[in-house]
Amino acid sequence: MLPDEPRTLEAPAAGSQTPAAGSAESGRPVAGRIRNLLSQSGPLLGLLVLGFVLTLMSDRFLTFTNLTNVGQQIAVIAIVALGSTFVIISGGIDLSVGSVLALSSAVFAIAFAQTPLPLPLAILGGLLAGVVAGIVNGLLITFGRLPPFIATLAMLSVARGLVLVVTDGRPISGFPPEFRVITEGKLLFDVPLSLGLMLALFVLGAIALRNTVFGRATYAVGGNEEVARLSGVRVVRTKLGVYALSGLFAAVGGLVLTSRLNSAQPVAGQGLELDVIAAVVIGGASLSGGEGGAFRTLLGALVIGVLRNGLNLVHVSSFWQQVAVGPATAPAVMTDPPPRRQGVCGAGRGGSRAGAGRGRTGWRGRV
Repeated sequence: MLPDEPRTLEAPAAGSQTPAAGSAESGRPVAGRIRNLLSQSGPLLGLLVLGFVLTLMSDRFLTFTNLTNVGQQIAVIAIVALGSTFVIISGGIDLSVGSVLALSSAVFAIAFAQTPLPLPLAILGGLLAGVVAGIVNGLLITFGRLPPFIATLAMLSVARGLVLVVTDGRPISGFPPEFRVITEGKLLFDVPLSLGLMLALFVLGAIALRNTVFGRATYAVGGNEEVARLSGVRVVRTKLGVYALSGLFAAVGGLVLTSRLNSAQPVAGQGLELDVIAAVVIGGASLSGGEGGAFRTLLGALVIGVLRNGLNLVHVSSFWQQVAVGPATAPAVMTDPPPRRQGVCGAGRGGSRAGAGRGRTGWRGRV
């Protein structure tokens, strides 16, 4: 349009808006508050409602024995999900946790049962295997420029293949009683030791996310990677750290599972990554990064554990129990704001995500 050409359309005056626009603007904050409320309180509310319904359906549900049994059942999923919480908050995803769990379990079993290494060194070897696998994931993502989905999918296949190679596809057993104390030991009031270990790890995870430089950097990278880099956050180091933590917690979960089964199974952890991601998402974490928390993930794991335990008590088939996890996960993702849903598995090349271009300069660090 030429400078002196008459305008046929006039922009509305400043401060004025059409009725439709006004109603839309007034509706957005309300919808946002509702989404935020569901995201923050939904897991706890869902757990309470689920517990109430199951208490009415079975008189065995609300007993100390059954509740501690639920805690033991979710210990492995919850511990592994704690590591994945760091990854998902940073805007990544880790599909290899089930295979890394099995690999760590196999390394520990071989180091103890087939070599003269003492038990503490064998445990250290299993934990180290998980950390190395996590660091390899981080290197593929940061320096290899692979999307997290592809890098961790490759590790899923490699780790599972290594487990089958080193174990020859056969379980390894023969562990001493002092190792089985992890799952058979008791704390005060007959609380299982594995449950106490799980709670201790979640307390440490919550402190790390909320009160450390690394935790704040994790939220910053997930909120907006480019802004975090310009603000002085060491993005590469942070990503390597979160994937190393994910491998470490997968290894801890593998040791707990090995203690419970009293054997290292080559098929251990198959499909575990789906339950882990479901627990983190049900807990309110955003798959596009920047939001989530340790205790919220614990609530998500409890929802899955209580749901399956309750269905067991009312004699529902295990096949239908797996079906039930889907309806529990979908509403949690629906409470995520629509712009954030587009970045699921995002992280394109070099870890940049579509969210970085939408002006998301802040992050929420609630645990």
